[in-house]
Amino acid sequence: MYSFLTVSNWPDYELIDSGNFEKLERFGDFVLARPEPQAIWDKSLSENEWKNLAQAIFKREKGSTERGQWMLKKEMAEQWFINYKYQDLKLKFRLGLSSFKHVGLFPEQDPNWKFIYDQCKTIQNPKVLNLFAYTGGASLAARGAGAQVTHVDSVKQVNFWARENMEASGLKDIRWIVEDAMTFVRREVKRGNKYHGIILDPPAYGRGPNGEKWQLEDELNEMLKLCAELLDPKQNFLVINLYSLGFSALILENLMNQTFNFPKKQQEFGEIYLQDRNLRKLPLGTFFRFSTTIPAKL
Repeated sequence: MYSFLTVSNWPDYELIDSGNFEKLERFGDFVLARPEPQAIWDKSLSENEWKNLAQAIFKREKGSTERGQWMLKKEMAEQWFINYKYQDLKLKFRLGLSSFKHVGLFPEQDPNWKFIYDQCKTIQNPKVLNLFAYTGGASLAARGAGAQVTHVDSVKQVNFWARENMEASGLKDIRWIVEDAMTFVRREVKRGNKYHGIILDPPAYGRGPNGEKWQLEDELNEMLKLCAELLDPKQNFLVINLYSLGFSALILENLMNQTFNFPKKQQEFGEIYLQDRNLRKLPLGTFFRFSTTIPAKL
């Protein structure tokens, strides 16, 4: 079923405004302005209102599409924590200002974290694999539900950040793997290991710690076939997100249905978005998720 996912009931996050290729967001006590290529419409607030509200503004370096620097007001912290709560799950995320405009969290993943938590609660002793796992929001959601979690990311510093989030959230015993995701998955298939849940958040392009190349359109088909071999045949769920602008949700639907065998009523795919104060929807990627334990929540 085609659907749309967005953030709900999160006091520590808000998309205030968007437009002119930027977004204005509040993370806890701080308001940030940073580039957003999908926001091609006009801003609702004036430039002066943006400048007054924003405590940190990201400016790209000349000639770069990603790198830049943050212009900070004196009250702005370079690192801070925000809280997240869902049912009995209570998490704490450390945020920071990177030279690539990121802050260590993708808040639009809130509905997927809830889905992962709910799925893990339905399975006895669930085992979950999180690939391209970044700073661990999905890993923490699964661990908070009692799952044995394997967290795989090729960047050592990002894994340290995820571990810091785990400790700040009062959790422990996540298995940390610094490795190329494809290399790890191929080895797990050879070992005959199985997981009840698999989470994938692959980039459009990336490099592994030993120079391994990841190109989404070239590698995703094989990755999904390998994941199909890793899933427990009786109780399982899978969540995949794509942020590449060239990939529609229909491409994901085709790939998933050729690879996995599950009823239509237990699958959900579509777009992930954030909504600002003026109810404009900012698209931020596509997703596909399914479950053989219970139908996906809409």
